[in-house]
Amino acid sequence: MRLPTVILVLLAACNPVQRISKNANEIRTEAQALGDHGQAIGDSVVVSGAERIDGLAAGIHDELPNVTNKVPEWMAALKWWGVAFAVAGIAFMLWQTGAFTAIRIAVGWLPRRKVAQAELAVDTLDESRPESERELVAALRSDPEFDAAYRKAQKRRKAST
Repeated sequence: MRLPTVILVLLAACNPVQRISKNANEIRTEAQALGDHGQAIGDSVVVSGAERIDGLAAGIHDELPNVTNKVPEWMAALKWWGVAFAVAGIAFMLWQTGAFTAIRIAVGWLPRRKVAQAELAVDTLDESRPESERELVAALRSDPEFDAAYRKAQKRRKAST
């Protein structure tokens, strides 16, 4: 049996009130079958024992409304751990697919460094401004990922010449 199936079976079986009710019903069914058998063979001891068992099981049903379901502590902790893992998994998936970036752009949350680099790029392309390409490259190299890629490209360029 696979692990998720086992977990679902365990979680479904954790309602004690429901289990008590089901067991009491099964006891009453067996007691009635035993009583019918006792009547068929004419054994009054079996019939009276079956009636006593049926009465005790009926008493269980009478007391059942007073029983409260209590969620075990490990179950509550398991639920919260599951929620935390689900949220972390969704966040990881959104991050890896780039959806977080799309959300940030749609909302307007742009990092200051990226905004400053974009403004410098606009100024570099504007011929009336004194900024040069060297300043743009220097600003872009402040990003560690870009700087690593830049150094790698420089090494490839030097190796090919």
